[in-house]
Amino acid sequence: MRIEDEFNLEDGLIYLNHAAVSPWPQRTADAVQRFAQQNARQGSLAYPQWLETEHALREKLCRLLNAPSVDDIALVKNTSEALSFVAYGLRWERGDNIVSSDQEFPSNRIVWESLLPQGVELRQANLADGDSPEDALFALVDENTRLLAVSSVQYATGFRLDLARIGRFCQEHNILFCVDAIQEIGALPFDVQASRADFVAADGHKWMMGAEGLGVFYCRDTLREQLRLSQFGWHMVEAVGDFDQRDWQPASSARRFECGSPNMLGIHALEASLSLLLEYGMSRVAENVLENSRFLMEKLRAMGYVVTTPGESALHAGIVSFSHADGAAETAKIYDKLSENRVFCALRGANIRFSPHFYTPRARLERCIELLHHAAGGQ
Repeated sequence: MRIEDEFNLEDGLIYLNHAAVSPWPQRTADAVQRFAQQNARQGSLAYPQWLETEHALREKLCRLLNAPSVDDIALVKNTSEALSFVAYGLRWERGDNIVSSDQEFPSNRIVWESLLPQGVELRQANLADGDSPEDALFALVDENTRLLAVSSVQYATGFRLDLARIGRFCQEHNILFCVDAIQEIGALPFDVQASRADFVAADGHKWMMGAEGLGVFYCRDTLREQLRLSQFGWHMVEAVGDFDQRDWQPASSARRFECGSPNMLGIHALEASLSLLLEYGMSRVAENVLENSRFLMEKLRAMGYVVTTPGESALHAGIVSFSHADGAAETAKIYDKLSENRVFCALRGANIRFSPHFYTPRARLERCIELLHHAAGGQ
């Protein structure tokens, strides 16, 4: 496999925005085109083969998360839907609280804040407090804490939490553990068993390089029936396909969270993208991602930029966030100059966010650093 054959970005475009929406690999574009042509010429004649692709996707997601069983994997519309299954599936009591961080993307904040009318408090830890970010989270836990909900990698700063340590703490204190892994799965190896996570949610359109509108929800098998269902339909029943049944039951697998027809176009896209990640090998993907992050952080610091993302390899993934030493206004000017030169990145708060993937050519990162040098007034 020649990785350069899989990506055909426009000349001059430096794509550093995989933490938002990734470009598709060529095999993914090809899979979607074949699917579209098949629909146009045959309708759903090949539906049995489409179901095979759906099953193949579930198996790939199971491998990618190291889930105990493919039955633990649900295909969902997005991270917000998956987190809502947890928020509105658990039976809360007035006075319960949820511990999270103050750096979460709105998807992993709004859903918990929406429980306030039920008397559920959201406590947000300042990750800079305490001896470590994990300790800052633990300090907010008390006897009424039901759930600890965090992102494995923070979207703005790129900070990566120690999930295994948090998972052990939650298990020891009988607290449920929910992870938004959208900024880690597809960039680094992820292990739901090692982290002892009870719930994991992630969209497929970032580091997994799939289409928007399809993500994954992992639910520990012993907890599936504890989540009250709020969506119902033909696809979430045990005897799926038996349209005449009257005495139906929810599926015992995580398919119980999939109420209606699957997103077959998204399934074909994500299955193709994950085939690339798994063929290349997640250990090699992670090696490249971390090397790209290290390269950028070293160059940025040498140029005098303030790098927000921690430098230790265990504390970051693919996101590198930085700012100009003279403040937000200068940072915004630098961002505008980068955009003018077709460096596609993101402005998040007071920081510029770079997020190259494993395939990003070193030459494009070097060109980006050169443009930064000129943008900052260098010759």
